[in-house]
Amino acid sequence: MNTGMASLTQAHYRVHTSTFRRVHSRSQGLLKSGKLFQLQGSAFPSIHINQSCICCTELTPWESSPVTYAPTDNQSDTFLQQSANIFETLESSKIADSSTANAEGVVETRSQPGLQLQFLKWPLWLLGPSVLLATGMVPTLWLPISSIFLGPNIASLLSLIGLDCIFNLGATLFLLMADSCSRPKNPTQDCKSKAPFSYQFWNVVATLTGFIIPMLMMFGSQKGFLQPQLPLIPFAVLLGPYLLLLSVQFLTETLTWHWQSPVWLVTPVIYESYRVLQLMRGLKLGVELSAPAWVMHTIRGLVCWWVLILGLQLMRVAWFAGLTARAHKQQLSSDTSTANGD
Repeated sequence: MNTGMASLTQAHYRVHTSTFRRVHSRSQGLLKSGKLFQLQGSAFPSIHINQSCICCTELTPWESSPVTYAPTDNQSDTFLQQSANIFETLESSKIADSSTANAEGVVETRSQPGLQLQFLKWPLWLLGPSVLLATGMVPTLWLPISSIFLGPNIASLLSLIGLDCIFNLGATLFLLMADSCSRPKNPTQDCKSKAPFSYQFWNVVATLTGFIIPMLMMFGSQKGFLQPQLPLIPFAVLLGPYLLLLSVQFLTETLTWHWQSPVWLVTPVIYESYRVLQLMRGLKLGVELSAPAWVMHTIRGLVCWWVLILGLQLMRVAWFAGLTARAHKQQLSSDTSTANGD
């Protein structure tokens, strides 16, 4: 009863009597023939029912009170306003709740420092230098020259290049480990370090100088300006691996500058330290090849040049350490003054 009212029906019965006469026996034939018999003067009770409806506003004890909804003035305009379909509204609300929960979870995850991964960085402090030592210094210092140098031929050139490639692999692994160790504990902090333009400029100048001098010597020897002449294969055995590794160093430095990795300061130190050993090996090979005097002097000049550049690089490391300390001190003082002002 949604209208909140109960209806009771009161029935009045009126009985009308009809008189009919007895049916003659001949009427039974009519029944057998399928014709309807006529009731003439027969009396048969007829019932007519009149119904009247009584309405009351009181509920019976077994009925529950109806639920009514009366929207307020504020709610009348906002009820199911998001969508015409109630299922779309419910679904959109669930999606909004889930996205909010996911966003909160991501924020909590990012806000927590990655302390669980810090213990993995501790072995890198020893593993990185060990890899650099095993791939760079050990083959150059302990491997006999006779095992890699078979004469002024292509096989000796490929052996020397393979030896330098082993060092380059170790240097790359070392730089990756150093970059990982230089990252802060909190992964949300920015760790980009941009090299100064003056540093990049002078590094390019030093690299180009170390590349142009051997090329000029080779060009002068091929044109006959330098006597006695040095054939191409012996020259490639003496200075070919040097030129190749110098190109790799320039590419590596350019990538560290572009990525703004903190290892841009140690990259030239690693390669230039090995380059000194590489040129010292070239001096030994020059003696084996009976190279002209001007070739030996050129290699000695390159050794002096790169020792000078290596010293400058080490001074730049000290300068950068002092610059970082001053910047950190200024930041602490500014933070203190800001806190006092607040």
